[in-house]
Amino acid sequence: MSFKKILVANRGEIALRAVRECKELGISSVAVFSEADSDALFVKQADEAYSIGESYATKSYLDMDKILLAAKLSKAEAIYPGYGFLSENPKFVMACEQEGIKFIGPCAKAMSKAKPKHRARSLMKENGIPVVPGTDEALDGNANLSDVFEMVEQIGYPVIVKPSGAGGGIGIKVAWNKDELAETMKYAESRGSSAFGMASFYIEKYLTNIKHIEFQVLADEHGNMVHFGERECSVQRRYQKLIEEAPSTMMTKELRDKMGADAVKVARVLGYSNALTVEFVYSMDTGEYYFGECNTRLQVEHPITEKITGVNLVKEQIRIAAGEKLGYTQDDIHFKGWAIECRINAEDPSMGFMPSPGLITAYLPPGGWGVRIDSGVYAGYNVPHYYDSLLVKLISWDTTREKAINCMKRALDEFVIEGLKTNIPFHKLALCTQNFVTGDYTTRFLEESDVMQKI
Repeated sequence: MSFKKILVANRGEIALRAVRECKELGISSVAVFSEADSDALFVKQADEAYSIGESYATKSYLDMDKILLAAKLSKAEAIYPGYGFLSENPKFVMACEQEGIKFIGPCAKAMSKAKPKHRARSLMKENGIPVVPGTDEALDGNANLSDVFEMVEQIGYPVIVKPSGAGGGIGIKVAWNKDELAETMKYAESRGSSAFGMASFYIEKYLTNIKHIEFQVLADEHGNMVHFGERECSVQRRYQKLIEEAPSTMMTKELRDKMGADAVKVARVLGYSNALTVEFVYSMDTGEYYFGECNTRLQVEHPITEKITGVNLVKEQIRIAAGEKLGYTQDDIHFKGWAIECRINAEDPSMGFMPSPGLITAYLPPGGWGVRIDSGVYAGYNVPHYYDSLLVKLISWDTTREKAINCMKRALDEFVIEGLKTNIPFHKLALCTQNFVTGDYTTRFLEESDVMQKI
Protein backbone atom coordinates (compact mmCIF):
# COMPACT_ATOMS: atom_id res chain seq x y z
CA MET A 1 0.00 0.00 0.00
CA SER A 2 1.20 3.51 -0.78
CA PHE A 3 -0.38 6.96 -0.91
CA LYS A 4 -0.65 9.14 -4.00
CA LYS A 5 -2.03 12.21 -2.24
CA ILE A 6 -2.00 13.40 1.39
CA LEU A 7 -3.88 16.34 2.90
CA VAL A 8 -1.99 18.19 5.64
CA ALA A 9 -4.48 19.30 8.31
CA ASN A 10 -2.27 21.85 10.02
CA ARG A 11 -0.37 25.09 9.54
CA GLY A 12 3.04 26.69 10.08
CA GLU A 13 6.34 24.85 10.18
CA ILE A 14 4.89 21.37 10.75
CA ALA A 15 2.62 21.75 7.72
CA LEU A 16 5.60 22.80 5.60
CA ARG A 17 7.62 19.89 6.97
CA ALA A 18 4.89 17.43 5.96
CA VAL A 19 4.62 18.96 2.48
CA ARG A 20 8.37 18.58 2.00
CA GLU A 21 8.39 14.95 3.15
CA CYS A 22 5.53 14.16 0.78
CA LYS A 23 7.51 15.60 -2.13
CA GLU A 24 10.55 13.50 -1.27
CA LEU A 25 8.36 10.40 -1.11
CA GLY A 26 6.75 11.18 -4.47
CA ILE A 27 3.38 11.94 -2.89
CA SER A 28 1.20 14.91 -3.88
CA SER A 29 0.40 17.26 -1.00
CA VAL A 30 -2.74 19.24 -0.22
CA ALA A 31 -2.73 22.22 2.14
CA VAL A 32 -5.72 23.70 3.91
CA PHE A 33 -5.54 27.27 5.17
CA SER A 34 -7.49 29.94 6.99
CA GLU A 35 -7.84 33.55 5.86
CA ALA A 36 -4.90 34.56 8.06
CA ASP A 37 -2.64 31.97 6.42
CA SER A 38 -3.35 32.70 2.77
CA ASP A 39 0.25 33.88 2.23
CA ALA A 40 1.90 31.23 4.37
CA LEU A 41 4.85 29.29 3.02
CA PHE A 42 3.23 25.89 3.47
CA VAL A 43 0.37 27.05 1.22
CA LYS A 44 2.79 28.19 -1.48
CA GLN A 45 4.79 24.95 -1.40
CA ALA A 46 1.89 22.46 -1.43
CA ASP A 47 0.74 20.96 -4.72
CA GLU A 48 -2.84 22.01 -3.98
CA ALA A 49 -4.39 24.34 -1.42
CA TYR A 50 -7.95 24.81 -0.19
CA SER A 51 -9.33 27.71 1.84
CA ILE A 52 -11.24 26.49 4.89
CA GLY A 53 -12.60 29.74 6.24
CA GLU A 54 -12.10 32.37 8.91
CA SER A 55 -8.89 32.99 10.81
CA TYR A 56 -10.16 31.72 14.14
CA ALA A 57 -9.14 28.09 14.60
CA THR A 58 -12.68 27.07 15.59
CA LYS A 59 -13.84 28.30 12.19
CA SER A 60 -11.07 26.61 10.21
CA TYR A 61 -8.40 24.22 11.53
CA LEU A 62 -10.72 22.79 14.19
CA ASP A 63 -13.67 22.39 11.82
CA MET A 64 -13.78 18.66 11.02
CA ASP A 65 -16.37 19.01 8.29
CA LYS A 66 -14.31 21.56 6.37
CA ILE A 67 -11.15 19.45 6.62
CA LEU A 68 -12.94 16.33 5.42
CA LEU A 69 -14.65 18.22 2.59
CA ALA A 70 -11.25 19.45 1.37
CA ALA A 71 -9.93 15.88 1.53
CA LYS A 72 -12.84 14.57 -0.54
CA LEU A 73 -12.66 17.42 -3.08
CA SER A 74 -8.94 16.89 -3.55
CA LYS A 75 -9.31 13.08 -3.56
CA ALA A 76 -6.68 12.80 -0.81
CA GLU A 77 -6.27 9.25 0.45
CA ALA A 78 -4.80 10.22 3.82
CA ILE A 79 -4.64 13.09 6.29
CA TYR A 80 -1.48 14.12 8.13
CA PRO A 81 -2.47 15.91 11.38
CA GLY A 82 0.85 17.26 12.75
CA TYR A 83 0.34 18.42 16.35
CA GLY A 84 -2.34 20.54 17.97
CA PHE A 85 -5.74 21.23 16.38
CA LEU A 86 -7.40 17.89 15.46
CA SER A 87 -4.33 15.70 15.89
CA GLU A 88 -5.61 14.13 19.12
CA ASN A 89 -9.34 14.17 18.54
CA PRO A 90 -10.80 10.63 18.40
CA LYS A 91 -14.02 11.93 16.82
CA PHE A 92 -12.05 13.29 13.90
CA VAL A 93 -10.17 10.02 13.49
CA MET A 94 -13.45 8.13 13.52
CA ALA A 95 -14.88 10.49 10.90
CA CYS A 96 -11.82 9.87 8.71
CA GLU A 97 -12.29 6.12 9.09
CA GLN A 98 -15.96 6.39 8.16
CA GLU A 99 -15.05 8.33 5.02
CA GLY A 100 -12.40 5.80 4.03
CA ILE A 101 -9.59 8.33 4.52
CA LYS A 102 -6.47 7.11 6.30
CA PHE A 103 -5.55 9.12 9.39
CA ILE A 104 -1.76 9.20 9.72
CA GLY A 105 -1.73 8.34 13.37
CA PRO A 106 -3.40 5.81 15.66
CA CYS A 107 -6.84 4.35 15.00
CA ALA A 108 -9.83 5.87 16.79
CA LYS A 109 -10.01 2.95 19.23
CA ALA A 110 -6.40 3.36 20.38
CA MET A 111 -6.66 7.14 20.58
CA SER A 112 -9.86 6.88 22.61
CA LYS A 113 -7.93 4.92 25.23
CA ALA A 114 -5.39 7.74 25.46
CA LYS A 115 -7.81 10.63 25.14
CA PRO A 116 -9.09 12.29 27.18
CA LYS A 117 -5.85 12.32 29.12
CA HIS A 118 -7.42 11.39 32.45
CA ARG A 119 -8.52 8.13 30.81
CA ALA A 120 -4.95 7.25 29.85
CA ARG A 121 -3.82 8.03 33.37
CA SER A 122 -6.31 5.57 34.86
CA LEU A 123 -5.46 2.90 32.28
CA MET A 124 -1.74 3.10 33.00
CA LYS A 125 -2.40 2.91 36.72
CA GLU A 126 -4.39 -0.29 36.16
CA ASN A 127 -1.46 -1.74 34.19
CA GLY A 128 1.19 -1.15 36.81
CA ILE A 129 2.82 1.97 35.39
CA PRO A 130 3.48 4.52 38.17
CA VAL A 131 1.28 7.64 37.95
CA VAL A 132 1.15 10.91 39.85
CA PRO A 133 -1.56 10.88 42.57
CA GLY A 134 -4.72 12.55 41.29
CA THR A 135 -8.32 12.18 40.14
CA ASP A 136 -9.15 9.12 38.05
CA GLU A 137 -12.34 10.51 36.51
CA ALA A 138 -13.03 13.52 34.30
CA LEU A 139 -14.43 16.65 35.89
CA ASP A 140 -16.21 19.63 34.35
CA GLY A 141 -18.12 22.74 35.34
CA ASN A 142 -21.02 20.62 36.61
CA ALA A 143 -18.88 18.89 39.21
CA ASN A 144 -19.96 19.24 42.83
CA LEU A 145 -17.42 21.59 44.38
CA SER A 146 -17.71 20.03 47.82
CA ASP A 147 -16.85 16.62 46.38
CA VAL A 148 -13.93 18.06 44.43
CA PHE A 149 -12.59 19.89 47.48
CA GLU A 150 -12.78 16.65 49.48
CA MET A 151 -10.88 14.72 46.78
CA VAL A 152 -8.18 17.37 46.57
CA GLU A 153 -7.78 17.44 50.34
CA GLN A 154 -6.90 13.74 50.12
CA ILE A 155 -4.41 14.39 47.30
CA GLY A 156 -2.89 17.36 49.13
CA TYR A 157 -2.15 20.89 47.93
CA PRO A 158 -0.66 22.20 45.72
CA VAL A 159 -2.42 20.52 42.79
CA ILE A 160 -2.24 21.04 39.06
CA VAL A 161 -5.43 21.24 36.97
CA LYS A 162 -5.15 20.05 33.36
CA PRO A 163 -7.71 20.10 30.51
CA SER A 164 -8.45 16.56 29.36
CA GLY A 165 -7.51 17.51 25.82
CA ALA A 166 -4.45 19.50 26.90
CA GLY A 167 -1.46 20.07 24.69
CA GLY A 168 1.30 22.67 24.56
CA GLY A 169 0.68 23.61 28.18
CA ILE A 170 -2.61 25.28 27.25
CA GLY A 171 -5.10 25.62 30.10
CA ILE A 172 -2.82 24.15 32.77
CA LYS A 173 -2.65 25.95 36.10
CA VAL A 174 -1.59 25.29 39.70
CA ALA A 175 -3.89 25.76 42.69
CA TRP A 176 -1.99 26.25 45.94
CA ASN A 177 -5.04 26.25 48.18
CA LYS A 178 -8.81 25.77 48.28
CA ASP A 179 -9.49 29.42 47.45
CA GLU A 180 -7.60 29.13 44.15
CA LEU A 181 -9.01 25.75 43.10
CA ALA A 182 -12.46 26.84 41.88
CA GLU A 183 -10.97 29.61 39.72
CA THR A 184 -8.33 27.25 38.36
CA MET A 185 -11.01 24.71 37.41
CA LYS A 186 -12.98 27.37 35.51
CA TYR A 187 -9.82 28.38 33.67
CA ALA A 188 -9.06 24.80 32.61
CA GLU A 189 -12.64 24.28 31.47
CA SER A 190 -12.71 27.49 29.44
CA ARG A 191 -9.31 27.07 27.78
CA GLY A 192 -9.89 23.38 27.12
CA SER A 193 -13.19 24.11 25.42
CA SER A 194 -11.81 26.88 23.19
CA ALA A 195 -8.52 25.22 22.29
CA PHE A 196 -9.48 21.55 22.06
CA GLY A 197 -13.28 21.47 21.94
CA MET A 198 -13.22 19.55 25.24
CA ALA A 199 -14.34 21.20 28.51
CA SER A 200 -13.41 18.39 30.91
CA PHE A 201 -10.30 18.43 33.10
CA TYR A 202 -8.48 16.40 35.73
CA ILE A 203 -6.42 17.16 38.82
CA GLU A 204 -3.02 15.85 39.91
CA LYS A 205 -0.64 16.46 42.80
CA TYR A 206 1.78 19.22 41.80
CA LEU A 207 5.27 17.83 42.21
CA THR A 208 8.27 20.14 42.63
CA ASN A 209 11.98 19.58 41.94
CA ILE A 210 11.24 17.43 38.92
CA LYS A 211 12.50 16.99 35.39
CA HIS A 212 10.13 16.65 32.43
CA ILE A 213 11.28 13.60 30.46
CA GLU A 214 9.52 12.21 27.40
CA PHE A 215 10.12 9.13 25.26
CA GLN A 216 9.46 8.84 21.55
CA VAL A 217 7.85 5.56 20.46
CA LEU A 218 7.04 4.27 16.98
CA ALA A 219 4.75 1.29 16.45
CA ASP A 220 3.76 -0.24 13.13
CA GLU A 221 0.46 -1.96 12.32
CA HIS A 222 2.05 -5.40 12.66
CA GLY A 223 2.83 -5.23 16.39
CA ASN A 224 6.44 -4.03 16.16
CA MET A 225 7.38 -1.24 18.58
CA VAL A 226 10.59 0.63 19.44
CA HIS A 227 11.52 3.70 21.44
CA PHE A 228 14.03 6.34 20.38
CA GLY A 229 15.27 7.40 23.78
CA GLU A 230 14.42 10.43 25.84
CA ARG A 231 14.14 14.16 25.46
CA GLU A 232 14.39 16.56 28.38
CA CYS A 233 11.89 19.40 28.25
CA SER A 234 12.28 20.98 31.67
CA VAL A 235 12.92 24.58 30.56
CA GLN A 236 9.35 25.79 30.52
CA ARG A 237 7.26 28.87 31.05
CA ARG A 238 3.68 28.32 32.17
CA TYR A 239 4.02 24.65 31.16
CA GLN A 240 5.02 25.54 27.61
CA LYS A 241 8.43 24.24 26.62
CA LEU A 242 11.11 26.68 25.53
CA ILE A 243 14.32 24.64 25.34
CA GLU A 244 14.62 20.88 24.85
CA GLU A 245 17.61 18.57 24.66
CA ALA A 246 18.37 14.96 23.87
CA PRO A 247 19.60 12.98 25.64
CA SER A 248 19.03 14.13 29.23
CA THR A 249 21.92 14.79 31.60
CA MET A 250 20.23 12.80 34.38
CA MET A 251 19.82 9.64 32.33
CA THR A 252 21.74 6.40 32.80
CA LYS A 253 21.59 3.40 30.50
CA GLU A 254 19.79 1.37 33.15
CA LEU A 255 17.18 4.07 33.74
CA ARG A 256 16.74 4.63 29.99
CA ASP A 257 16.11 0.94 29.46
CA LYS A 258 13.55 0.90 32.28
CA MET A 259 11.70 4.06 31.25
CA GLY A 260 11.89 3.10 27.59
CA ALA A 261 10.37 -0.29 28.35
CA ASP A 262 7.52 1.42 30.20
CA ALA A 263 7.01 3.80 27.26
CA VAL A 264 6.70 0.85 24.89
CA LYS A 265 4.38 -0.84 27.39
CA VAL A 266 2.13 2.22 27.21
CA ALA A 267 1.90 1.72 23.43
CA ARG A 268 1.07 -1.96 23.86
CA VAL A 269 -1.61 -1.22 26.46
CA LEU A 270 -3.21 1.21 24.01
CA GLY A 271 -3.01 -1.23 21.09
CA TYR A 272 -1.13 1.52 19.32
CA SER A 273 0.35 2.16 15.90
CA ASN A 274 2.24 5.18 14.50
CA ALA A 275 4.03 7.86 16.58
CA LEU A 276 3.43 8.10 20.32
CA THR A 277 5.06 10.43 22.82
CA VAL A 278 5.05 9.26 26.44
CA GLU A 279 5.71 11.94 29.05
CA PHE A 280 7.15 11.20 32.48
CA VAL A 281 8.08 13.35 35.44
CA TYR A 282 11.29 12.41 37.22
CA SER A 283 11.77 13.35 40.87
CA MET A 284 15.24 14.70 41.61
CA ASP A 285 14.54 14.07 45.30
CA THR A 286 13.66 10.37 45.14
CA GLY A 287 15.00 9.19 41.77
CA GLU A 288 11.51 7.87 40.95
CA TYR A 289 9.56 8.59 37.79
CA TYR A 290 5.84 8.76 37.06
CA PHE A 291 3.70 8.57 33.94
CA GLY A 292 2.34 12.02 33.20
CA GLU A 293 0.47 11.67 29.93
CA CYS A 294 0.82 10.34 26.43
CA ASN A 295 0.43 12.37 23.26
CA THR A 296 -0.91 10.44 20.30
CA ARG A 297 1.28 12.36 17.86
CA LEU A 298 4.75 13.78 17.40
CA GLN A 299 5.82 16.61 19.65
CA VAL A 300 7.12 19.99 18.52
CA GLU A 301 10.59 18.98 19.74
CA HIS A 302 10.84 15.74 17.76
CA PRO A 303 13.75 17.06 15.58
CA ILE A 304 16.26 16.58 18.41
CA THR A 305 15.37 12.88 18.48
CA GLU A 306 15.86 12.77 14.73
CA LYS A 307 19.29 14.38 15.08
CA ILE A 308 20.66 11.89 17.61
CA THR A 309 19.13 8.78 15.98
CA GLY A 310 19.25 9.64 12.27
CA VAL A 311 15.60 8.60 11.82
CA ASN A 312 13.14 10.79 9.90
CA LEU A 313 10.09 10.43 12.13
CA VAL A 314 7.62 12.15 9.78
CA LYS A 315 8.53 9.87 6.90
CA GLU A 316 8.22 6.92 9.27
CA GLN A 317 4.70 8.05 10.23
CA ILE A 318 3.66 8.08 6.59
CA ARG A 319 5.24 4.68 5.90
CA ILE A 320 3.58 3.12 8.94
CA ALA A 321 0.17 4.51 7.90
CA ALA A 322 0.76 2.97 4.46
CA GLY A 323 1.08 -0.43 6.10
CA GLU A 324 4.85 -0.84 6.06
CA LYS A 325 6.71 -2.63 8.82
CA LEU A 326 9.41 -0.96 10.89
CA GLY A 327 12.72 -1.74 9.25
CA TYR A 328 14.58 -2.07 12.56
CA THR A 329 14.39 -3.43 16.10
CA GLN A 330 15.25 -1.82 19.44
CA ASP A 331 18.82 -3.10 19.17
CA ASP A 332 19.24 -1.11 15.93
CA ILE A 333 18.49 2.23 17.61
CA HIS A 334 21.72 4.00 18.57
CA PHE A 335 22.29 7.48 19.95
CA LYS A 336 24.96 9.76 18.56
CA GLY A 337 25.96 13.12 19.98
CA TRP A 338 23.75 15.75 21.59
CA ALA A 339 20.97 17.93 20.22
CA ILE A 340 19.27 21.06 21.55
CA GLU A 341 16.15 22.87 20.34
CA CYS A 342 15.25 26.48 21.09
CA ARG A 343 11.73 27.56 20.25
CA ILE A 344 11.92 31.00 18.68
CA ASN A 345 8.59 32.67 19.40
CA ALA A 346 7.07 36.00 18.44
CA GLU A 347 7.13 37.18 22.05
CA ASP A 348 8.78 39.99 23.99
CA PRO A 349 10.51 38.46 27.05
CA SER A 350 11.20 41.92 28.50
CA MET A 351 7.43 42.46 28.66
CA GLY A 352 6.53 39.19 30.32
CA PHE A 353 6.66 37.27 27.02
CA MET A 354 3.85 39.37 25.58
CA PRO A 355 2.87 38.08 22.10
CA SER A 356 4.40 40.13 19.30
CA PRO A 357 2.64 39.39 16.02
CA GLY A 358 3.28 41.54 12.98
CA LEU A 359 5.23 41.95 9.77
CA ILE A 360 8.67 40.35 9.51
CA THR A 361 10.74 42.99 7.73
CA ALA A 362 14.03 41.07 7.69
CA TYR A 363 14.74 37.38 8.11
CA LEU A 364 18.22 35.82 7.97
CA PRO A 365 18.48 32.40 9.65
CA PRO A 366 21.82 30.97 10.79
CA GLY A 367 23.62 28.13 9.04
CA GLY A 368 26.79 26.12 9.32
CA TRP A 369 27.78 22.80 10.82
CA GLY A 370 25.22 21.27 13.15
CA VAL A 371 22.46 23.85 12.63
CA ARG A 372 18.93 22.93 11.52
CA ILE A 373 16.06 25.34 10.94
CA ASP A 374 12.41 24.23 10.96
CA SER A 375 10.35 27.27 10.07
CA GLY A 376 7.43 28.45 8.00
CA VAL A 377 8.15 32.19 7.92
CA TYR A 378 10.03 34.57 5.63
CA ALA A 379 10.81 38.27 5.15
CA GLY A 380 7.55 39.98 4.26
CA TYR A 381 5.39 37.45 6.10
CA ASN A 382 2.79 38.89 8.45
CA VAL A 383 2.67 36.75 11.62
CA PRO A 384 -1.01 36.47 12.65
CA HIS A 385 -2.20 36.83 16.22
CA TYR A 386 -4.74 34.04 16.03
CA TYR A 387 -2.42 31.11 16.71
CA ASP A 388 0.57 29.89 18.69
CA SER A 389 3.49 32.34 18.61
CA LEU A 390 6.05 29.77 17.39
CA LEU A 391 8.12 31.13 14.48
CA VAL A 392 11.12 28.84 14.22
CA LYS A 393 12.49 25.68 15.74
CA LEU A 394 16.24 26.22 15.95
CA ILE A 395 18.14 22.96 16.42
CA SER A 396 21.83 22.41 17.09
CA TRP A 397 23.76 19.13 17.09
CA ASP A 398 27.31 18.13 17.89
CA THR A 399 29.26 15.25 19.34
CA THR A 400 29.08 16.48 22.95
CA ARG A 401 26.66 18.57 24.99
CA GLU A 402 29.19 21.36 25.45
CA LYS A 403 29.75 21.58 21.70
CA ALA A 404 26.00 21.51 21.01
CA ILE A 405 25.48 24.40 23.46
CA ASN A 406 28.27 26.41 21.81
CA CYS A 407 26.78 25.69 18.39
CA MET A 408 23.39 26.96 19.59
CA LYS A 409 24.91 30.10 21.08
CA ARG A 410 26.63 30.87 17.79
CA ALA A 411 23.42 30.24 15.83
CA LEU A 412 21.41 32.55 18.10
CA ASP A 413 24.00 35.28 17.61
CA GLU A 414 23.68 34.94 13.82
CA PHE A 415 19.87 34.88 13.73
CA VAL A 416 18.25 38.04 12.32
CA ILE A 417 14.48 38.54 12.66
CA GLU A 418 13.32 42.14 12.42
CA GLY A 419 9.94 43.87 12.49
CA LEU A 420 8.71 42.16 15.64
CA LYS A 421 10.04 41.05 19.00
CA THR A 422 11.27 37.49 19.59
CA ASN A 423 12.47 35.52 22.60
CA ILE A 424 16.01 35.14 21.21
CA PRO A 425 17.41 37.32 24.03
CA PHE A 426 15.93 34.89 26.56
CA HIS A 427 17.58 31.89 24.91
CA LYS A 428 20.98 33.61 24.84
CA LEU A 429 20.81 34.22 28.58
CA ALA A 430 19.32 30.83 29.45
CA LEU A 431 22.10 28.88 27.76
CA CYS A 432 24.69 30.74 29.87
CA THR A 433 23.14 30.10 33.28
CA GLN A 434 25.08 27.84 35.60
CA ASN A 435 22.28 25.35 36.18
CA PHE A 436 21.70 24.91 32.44
CA VAL A 437 25.39 24.54 31.69
CA THR A 438 25.69 21.82 34.35
CA GLY A 439 22.37 20.24 33.38
CA ASP A 440 21.23 20.57 36.98
CA TYR A 441 17.91 22.27 36.29
CA THR A 442 14.24 21.40 36.79
CA THR A 443 10.84 22.53 35.54
CA ARG A 444 11.27 25.53 37.86
CA PHE A 445 14.17 26.79 35.75
CA LEU A 446 12.77 30.30 35.42
CA GLU A 447 12.16 30.58 39.15
CA GLU A 448 15.54 29.07 40.06
CA SER A 449 17.70 31.13 37.69
CA ASP A 450 18.24 34.87 37.27
CA VAL A 451 17.40 34.94 33.56
CA MET A 452 14.29 37.08 33.90
CA GLN A 453 16.13 39.62 36.06
CA LYS A 454 18.74 40.09 33.33
CA ILE A 455 16.35 40.64 30.42
